[in-house]
Amino acid sequence: MKITLPHVNTAWVPLKTFFDKHVVECIVPPKNSNLTLTLGAGHSPDGLCVPYKILLGNMIQALELGADTVIDVSGPGLCRLGYYAMLHESALRDLGFKFKFLVFDWQEEQIIGIVKFLRRLVGGEKISWAKVVGDVKFGIQQLILLDDLQKRVHHIRARELTLGASTQVWHNADLRVSKAQSPGDLRRVRKELFSELNAIPINKDSKPLRVHILGEFYMVLEPFANMELEEELGKRGVEVTRAHYWTDWCKIWLFLELIGMSHGRKVKKTADPYLRIDVSGHAQQTVGETILHQKEGYDGVIQVLPFTCMPEIVAQNIMPKVTRDYQIPMLSLIFDEQTGKASFLTRLEAFIDLMEHRRSQRTAVSA
Repeated sequence: MKITLPHVNTAWVPLKTFFDKHVVECIVPPKNSNLTLTLGAGHSPDGLCVPYKILLGNMIQALELGADTVIDVSGPGLCRLGYYAMLHESALRDLGFKFKFLVFDWQEEQIIGIVKFLRRLVGGEKISWAKVVGDVKFGIQQLILLDDLQKRVHHIRARELTLGASTQVWHNADLRVSKAQSPGDLRRVRKELFSELNAIPINKDSKPLRVHILGEFYMVLEPFANMELEEELGKRGVEVTRAHYWTDWCKIWLFLELIGMSHGRKVKKTADPYLRIDVSGHAQQTVGETILHQKEGYDGVIQVLPFTCMPEIVAQNIMPKVTRDYQIPMLSLIFDEQTGKASFLTRLEAFIDLMEHRRSQRTAVSA
């Protein structure tokens, strides 16, 4: 068996490590690129979103590299994610590929479901539950490290004296973490990576603009899909935080939901005056977090969404009232395969100018 999986930010790292430990060949698709998107878009209906098209491109590239087993995801709610797997499989078979197609519904049994699914892939009853649970726990520790690194990079990137120094460390961090095979290896890699980041000279007196990125889950997480938004902001001296991290997703959907605890109660309550109904996706979170981050003193928020994404379009149409009521600048960025980098950067730079102007006005008033 030669297994493959979509390339979504750093999610491939714990999965590749898991399969390596169980001597199952895992073919990780190349990092997302224009070729990935072109391949996916060329075999997708026009109305489907960028995440669908990139995921399909991942699968085509991996199958061409020799994969014979494909893992895809499904999910609940009004979002079209629930239909992705069926359409992906149909498109790939129409292209003539021969493969085994396995679908994981991430809401079924949460962490227990993941353990069952992975155990079945690497040998079923031949592999002990304890072994698989231990490996899944190790994978989550890898994700925690990668998320911690990203947060540190966001802080340093907006202050570094040598432009691109933190990005250079980050760009090979996932590969280095993927090679860790034990907790000891992981501790060593953590120490090395944080030492390299902390050695980067920064302007300690800098007070960069702060922006929170929110919106559709995949578009927030995957740098290629949002045109390296975090890096582009950091290069322009803007510190970034974002709504979605893999470890937050693991904590909420794999553990809290399993034991019946609701999540995001504060965010939903905050969004309630503007959007009471859960329209699926992260629409309520987009509205609620915009208000909360205004109260925390952020200079602006950026909503990223794929073209035709119904939940985020609902949120986008509510946001003008939210931003008027709470006086926080907001930029909505909609992406598809036709989006141009030049126009994207022009809008981003204009938004940064707006935030700087508003900060200077606040400073003048307070003085």
